Amino acid sequence: MGWNSWDSYGLRIDERQFRDNVEALATKLKPFGYRYAVIDEGWYMVNPGDRPKPELLQYELDANGRFVPVPARFPSALQRGVNTGFAEIAKSVHARGLQFGIHVVRGIPRVSVARNLPIEGTNFQAQDAADTNDACPWDPTSWGIRDNAAGQAWYDSLVRKYARWGVDFLKVDCIADHPYRPREIRQIALAIQRSGRDIVLSLSPGPTAVEHHAEVAALSQMWRISNDVWDIWEGQGFPIGIKNQFENAARWASSTRPGNWPDADMLPIGELRPFPDVGPGPRHTRLTLVEQQTLLSLWAMARSPLIVGGNLTLLDADMLHLLTNTEILKIDQTATASRQVMREGDLVVWTADLPGNEHALAVFNLGERAIAVDRDWAEFGLEGRQYKVTNAWTGKRLEESARVSAMLEPHASIVLMIGGK
Repeated sequence: MGWNSWDSYGLRIDERQFRDNVEALATKLKPFGYRYAVIDEGWYMVNPGDRPKPELLQYELDANGRFVPVPARFPSALQRGVNTGFAEIAKSVHARGLQFGIHVVRGIPRVSVARNLPIEGTNFQAQDAADTNDACPWDPTSWGIRDNAAGQAWYDSLVRKYARWGVDFLKVDCIADHPYRPREIRQIALAIQRSGRDIVLSLSPGPTAVEHHAEVAALSQMWRISNDVWDIWEGQGFPIGIKNQFENAARWASSTRPGNWPDADMLPIGELRPFPDVGPGPRHTRLTLVEQQTLLSLWAMARSPLIVGGNLTLLDADMLHLLTNTEILKIDQTATASRQVMREGDLVVWTADLPGNEHALAVFNLGERAIAVDRDWAEFGLEGRQYKVTNAWTGKRLEESARVSAMLEPHASIVLMIGGK
């Protein structure tokens, strides 16, 4: 649970903006379990606005060819004339009882290879590690890494530096799909192990193929299950919408367990500004409140990481209500199993098992017309008896019942807490 800068700042976040969001995270969301503050892509770009013309991009590097934060954007990186990376920012994040994360693209900077810079602590040079036949198809910054000692030495040096900074969460892109690079995942996982620091490894982009589930689970803690999700109800290709995620979440539900979290992507809710990477410029999310509630309900039932994309400095009452509902968070954080138990046309139903013999049942209407639901619990795999029932979103205690009865408007959902003490 935490916050990532991408949906609101794209490539352009600076230190002041990040620290302001960390402050909001610490004061408003940390009490509910949100811990991670993550700087996404572009922190090493001097001129991120030129990303559409990659030949113009300029980068900040250390003497060993590793990207470091641009001091003009992250002034605390410069200490006594030396770029100390994110060490000062990480220290301030940790002081608030939070965890610090960054995004990188797999591989080695192309500019480092062109200069053939030395790899720290070894006799290898950048060209010994780089695979110049393996370029990320959508990112102009880096080459892939060879399967040799120099390649492992590169990743060891990279993660060792991040560990010195105090990084707790490493999101690595262009590695989980298009293309899938299990060999480099292994190299990074080994580098994390050798670093001596406990670092969460998050793999992007999606959709990670389900047939790779055992491999990614052995090497990482999070992996994206879909292409990017943005603030639309339904989409084709890139990006996808909330409705599209139901099938993906159902496919991955059985792979979720402690230490392995199929990732349904960030939550594009609230204010997506000032520099959202996708969509029609700075904006309030295009999702209705009903759709945002459905999004949170599905993510919770699927036990996905909850990484907020909206600007936390502009957190309003509606967004705070969505992100801090204790029953929804309890499902997401404590459920021991969950699954989709029904899909009939636009009607989708999930159940989740919670400690204390409690269950959660979520009913979704994915269609454009209202749906009336009146069914026995047994139809959803629960015992056919009367239960104590609470509406998770409203907190209202309902009459004991042997069935669920609800009228759902288009794109709406209802989450019920069933049984327990």
